[in-house]
Amino acid sequence: MRLKGKTILVTAAGQGIGRASAIACANEGAEVIATDLRDDLLGSLARECPALRTRVLDVRDGAAVQALAGTVPALDGLFNCAGFVHEGTILECDEAAWDFSFDLNVKGAFRVTRALLPAMLDKLARTGGTASILNMASMASSVKGFPNRFAYGATKAAVIGMTKAIAADFVTRGLRCNALCPGTVDTPSLRERIASAADPAAAEKAFIARQPMGRLATVDDITPQVVYLLSDESRFVSGQAVLVDGGVTI
Repeated sequence: MRLKGKTILVTAAGQGIGRASAIACANEGAEVIATDLRDDLLGSLARECPALRTRVLDVRDGAAVQALAGTVPALDGLFNCAGFVHEGTILECDEAAWDFSFDLNVKGAFRVTRALLPAMLDKLARTGGTASILNMASMASSVKGFPNRFAYGATKAAVIGMTKAIAADFVTRGLRCNALCPGTVDTPSLRERIASAADPAAAEKAFIARQPMGRLATVDDITPQVVYLLSDESRFVSGQAVLVDGGVTI
């Protein structure tokens, strides 16, 4: 039970990596607060894993984030998983798409962290323990450029910068902050993007082709790193962009 006694909040826990991570953390003994924009997905999650608690949350709604912060206990771990993949070059990205991408991918994590961090720090000051924040970034970021990921790559580069700044600011107070940078993961979001392509079969082959291991990642390839980075096992790891990319960036 690697997370026993810890309270961990996960955003975008309704499906994909967020859902698998919430379940994995609960299975490792954590008290998990799983949030998502969609109540139907949270209902399904609660039926699958009754041990966790669910809350509807739109990370773009600052008032809702502040309200949540007033009703949850001080956290030991936070996984900012909410995000959106915009597809296209700068020429296919208008200001509305740019603003939406940053509002969700960057400001969402900013809002949640800023609202929940004071209680985390107060708890650390009282207990002398450690706490961990994990932000969802991507290999498509400041790590590596990918075609047709202009807005997405820019937001995830910003997430990595934000992560390093938080890590530097609070490293002496027991708080760690890292960014998770997955490769191409087989999630409902990816399947939606494949299905919307002009040639879905070709699109799927292209996603697989860029993975040197010859397959897409599954959520089960990602969750062990999530558990590790939220656990005390990573107590000497902070400010890192941790790649789980199947060798793409070798």
